[in-house]
Amino acid sequence: MTQTDNWALILGASSGFGEAAATALSKQGFNIFGVHLDRKSARPKIEAIIKSVETAGRKAAFFNVNAAAEDKRTKVLDEASSHIAEGAQVQVLLHSLAFGTLKPLIADAPEDRIDQKSMDMTLDVMAHSLVYWAQDLVQRKLMRSGARIFAMTSAGSLQMWKSYGAVSAAKCALESHCRQLAVELAPLGITANAIMAGVTDTPALRKIPGNEAMIENAKARHPYGRLTTTEDVAQAIALLSRPEAAWITGNVLRVDGGESIAG
Repeated sequence: MTQTDNWALILGASSGFGEAAATALSKQGFNIFGVHLDRKSARPKIEAIIKSVETAGRKAAFFNVNAAAEDKRTKVLDEASSHIAEGAQVQVLLHSLAFGTLKPLIADAPEDRIDQKSMDMTLDVMAHSLVYWAQDLVQRKLMRSGARIFAMTSAGSLQMWKSYGAVSAAKCALESHCRQLAVELAPLGITANAIMAGVTDTPALRKIPGNEAMIENAKARHPYGRLTTTEDVAQAIALLSRPEAAWITGNVLRVDGGESIAG
């Protein structure tokens, strides 16, 4: 069984880091399962991503479903199982879901602050769903020795921005889940790491209040004088997916070109 028989499962595959990772991992020899949630108008973009995967000589199967819904997760994995050749596996799981509520924790009017339903949804989608996908993949033996789990975190787990409280909490939980998964999956030979990208101009970033100032500040102090790109991060994920990276696990790995250490 060769790597060309194996698959990468990307949650949030239609844009940003997920889209770039689909291209990078397919060039490294992985077939791609993509999970995304988009309107029909996004279909041309999805088809373009699938074409890039197929141009690399790999297979692609994309699912337009809510990745945080248990029944949808079951449906995706049932169908995915039919695509995986005997002896192959989902060798890479990338969690890149960016869907949460951007409201402050405290506000004068109740309707202007985050409520329990929105807080729970944000944590469930952006953090806890990683655990449920990992549980099911391992239970089904679709992930075995040599597999990699990656989750996209951000400096927002450490720094506070207005209206970012729930997402910040989700990123903290996501990093904790990666550490716990790393420990529990070590006997199976499966690694888990969180990837902390530098400031990257993605659709998710553009939804954060004050993103323009964030972008300009990052450019001004970055050692390379530019933002991190989704391709920078995707190449790092592809590198970490290689067999030689088997001893790297339980970490929050910065992929930011030195942004975090710049004055």
